[in-house]
Amino acid sequence: MNVKFNQLSNAIRFLSIDAVQKANSGHPGMPMGMADVATVLFKYHLRFNPKNPNWINRDRFILSAGHGSMLLYSLLYLTGYKSISIEDIKNFRQLNSICAGHPEYKKGTGIETTTGPLGQGLGNAVGMAISEEILKKKFSSNLINNKTYVIASDGDLMEGVSHEAMSLAGHLKLKNLIVFFDNNKISIDGSTSLSVSDNYKKRFEGYGWNFLEINGHNEKHISKAIVKASKSNKPTMISCKTIIGFGSPNKSGKASSHGAPLGDEEIALVRKKLKWNSEPFEIPEDVLNAWREIGERGVKLEEKWIETLDKKSSNIKSALKDTYIESNLKDLDNLIKKEKTKYFESKPSLATRQCSSAAIESISNILPQLIGGSADLSGSNNTKTNNSKVISSKNFNGNYIHYGVREHGMAAIMNGLALYSGLIPYGGTFLIFSDYCKPSIRLAALMGLKVIYIFSHDSIGLGEDGPTHQPIEQLTGLRAIPNLNVFRPADINETLECWQIALKSKNTPSVIALSRQKLPYINPKFSQNNECESGAYIVKMTSHNNQVTLVASGSEVELAIDVHDELKKNNINSKVVSMPCQELFDKQSNDLKRNILDDQTLIVTIEAGNVASWKKYVGDKGITLGIDRFGESAPYKKVYEHLNLSVEKIVITIQEKLRNQLRFE
Repeated sequence: MNVKFNQLSNAIRFLSIDAVQKANSGHPGMPMGMADVATVLFKYHLRFNPKNPNWINRDRFILSAGHGSMLLYSLLYLTGYKSISIEDIKNFRQLNSICAGHPEYKKGTGIETTTGPLGQGLGNAVGMAISEEILKKKFSSNLINNKTYVIASDGDLMEGVSHEAMSLAGHLKLKNLIVFFDNNKISIDGSTSLSVSDNYKKRFEGYGWNFLEINGHNEKHISKAIVKASKSNKPTMISCKTIIGFGSPNKSGKASSHGAPLGDEEIALVRKKLKWNSEPFEIPEDVLNAWREIGERGVKLEEKWIETLDKKSSNIKSALKDTYIESNLKDLDNLIKKEKTKYFESKPSLATRQCSSAAIESISNILPQLIGGSADLSGSNNTKTNNSKVISSKNFNGNYIHYGVREHGMAAIMNGLALYSGLIPYGGTFLIFSDYCKPSIRLAALMGLKVIYIFSHDSIGLGEDGPTHQPIEQLTGLRAIPNLNVFRPADINETLECWQIALKSKNTPSVIALSRQKLPYINPKFSQNNECESGAYIVKMTSHNNQVTLVASGSEVELAIDVHDELKKNNINSKVVSMPCQELFDKQSNDLKRNILDDQTLIVTIEAGNVASWKKYVGDKGITLGIDRFGESAPYKKVYEHLNLSVEKIVITIQEKLRNQLRFE
């Protein structure tokens, strides 16, 4: 069908303009400016199939500049994705609309990732590009050979996460990664010259990237640049000189088109200037048909791919059709039971970071899709095991990534690894540095990704490193994130069980917080069941007539047991509850909760950190013991004692509380 190029791109522009105007909210300038680049990409280069958005070998298209979300929604509607209707576009930014203010990931919709916080899409894209290289090695280059395309704004490149992610991408020579920089020189505050004067060419060439500069409104320039980037042996940044709000007589090239509707009068002028005679939300039939033809090309592309797949072994066909990730998980339960039996017999005293390492080594034998890494702390996090094979630019036939000192980038890249389909990422750093990972963790929880964060050095138990490295508020902060399971295991048994839960959780990321110091094996009874699945369980009790319930997590379970033993000497009956995961416990039935936390007893919680997340369990009469100040630099036992987390001081506190209760009864 002979439809002019500018009519195809104008369809994107006017859907975006009209949706933002109807919502009276949004960012029309970016879709107007990048419509030509997006049209060239989708018309001539992008491999995708709207009828099967989950095709594993599709090219990925990431809108890192998520404020321009109408660009993406317009493209999905125009090319024929069932997920986006014209009614959805009319309901842009309205309640329950898939056309949210910034793209929100929903599997099978064509929206590849949640973006909005700038720089995150770039980080996700690096993870997707790494995934492609890994799976290409596993399944051959004629089955996995897609590219990852990104549209990024000046804001994406200002954010620090962009440096971390793109530096690693250059180091790994991710030639399948192509980024379009919407270089319109406008930010919300005005000209980008207000805040940045980077030499982008030198910056990206310094990373080991190709850097191309083009006119972002010239169809041939754009297409030639994509062809050149596709043949490169390095990642490519294409700087697209564009005009924000392209086509607007009074607002193009100005910040006024960035984050607000154009207004009815200006929209009428844009329609006149671009010779667009259709009513709002109406696309001329020939233009819509031309776009739908672009979308339907992907059906044939996938059919050819399936022909290639059908010639492969049944194992490969099964793995790719199951998107690789669920296979082997059925063997996990048997493995965990076997490992638990082994350690119950030996009852070792180990730091839980060592326990996690042992778990990873065993699990990786049956889960080849497990991809690990660490932000330059492999030896401290114990994330690298004898089964770890390092991924490099010369060899992606591995399962371990050295992220370097790039916590923020690592977490964003891990989200991309999980989003690609087929891999389960885990990555490590110190718990204190989870603050650097927080934006990406939050997005993983929002998207429901199977991502596992290994945060070692989880308390003041690391002692001599001092208060800069001793986490206080981090566990409470992580527990405040919806849809995130925060595990703090107390020994090898719990660590194995927490790993088991994390790997089987389909739509919830997991944090596993681990100790630096050695901890004893805590549970005298062996159970084939996963006790951590309920979030908390009884470890030890004096009798069924207890006066005190001691609740703790991680390294403080040992402390709670010692307090229990000392209370017994003072004729005070108590029970010890290990609570490795508050989120799972909170989901249990009221009967189970009452059985574990008997509110007829004095409930005392113990954790070497902020107590805010524990207050809900103790009621008005209980005690929350923890730390409401920064730590100290000293041997860890001295620090515990100094901060009143010693057996003697806790017992005295409990005795005083019990005496006061008797006094008022």
